[in-house]
Amino acid sequence: MEKVKVTMTVLFEEPFWIGIYEREDGESYQAAKILFGAEPKGLEVQEYLLKHVYRLSFGTGEKSQISDKQTRKNPKRMQREIRKQTRERGTGTRAQQAIQAQREERKIQKRIIRKEDKLAEEKERFLQKQQKKREKHRGH
Repeated sequence: MEKVKVTMTVLFEEPFWIGIYEREDGESYQAAKILFGAEPKGLEVQEYLLKHVYRLSFGTGEKSQISDKQTRKNPKRMQREIRKQTRERGTGTRAQQAIQAQREERKIQKRIIRKEDKLAEEKERFLQKQQKKREKHRGH
């Protein structure tokens, strides 16, 4: 049986309340950002999730590092490992990093779509100019 871990965190990020919905299964970790206006109550968050959980947009997901075996580590060693990890990746939680990666992915997709639209528009203009030239020279 596959383990799936789901977390919903609601926090205040100036000037709105946001929710970070995280899901982690055996292979991947994904996060989605939900924007609330005013401070949501517990029932409002639960109702929102029940109605809109399938509409949330998640990124492709990154490899997960779930371990079933939890061993106690030396606190100093844990601090050293945490410091090393934050130095490598930069600041921010794992959810923030996943959301940022998703944002970058969307940005690249939009750039590709914009470029295709621009090329199609230029081609259409060229064809219109050619048609206009043909119409001008039709009588001579």
